[in-house]
Amino acid sequence: MGDPLHLEARVTRKIFVSPELVFDAWLSPELIRKWFAPGMGEMVRVDVEARAGGKFSFVQRRGGEDVEHTGEYLMLERPTHLEFTWGVPKHSPDMSRVRITFTPVENGCEVSLVHELNPNWANYVSRTEGAWTKMLDAMAVAVEKRS
Repeated sequence: MGDPLHLEARVTRKIFVSPELVFDAWLSPELIRKWFAPGMGEMVRVDVEARAGGKFSFVQRRGGEDVEHTGEYLMLERPTHLEFTWGVPKHSPDMSRVRITFTPVENGCEVSLVHELNPNWANYVSRTEGAWTKMLDAMAVAVEKRS
């Protein structure tokens, strides 16, 4: 269970490739450009320092403005667990936490994502789940095409 001081947005998706390939899609700038916030705008920059304590920054141009998503990798245990902080500095100083597990299943893996949100963001749980669902769907297309 998550921290009782946080709300949890939860999404689960089966992807028909190995857990290793799906795990790597979270850290590959080339693949991040394909699955991050599909349809929201052009990916301007993707910087990834794929190690515990490493930072990331994804910048997407949305409606004429650049929106940066930032965080720090807290845990990278390929191919089973990934955890990082998550924030959008332009919209809020709050940082949240995202935990992802990759479980092998027949013909692929199951991706379980939990995004811990501050209670102030209670009205955004459903929207957050919808956004991660769209991104996991786009990720599935990107990695399944490569395999």
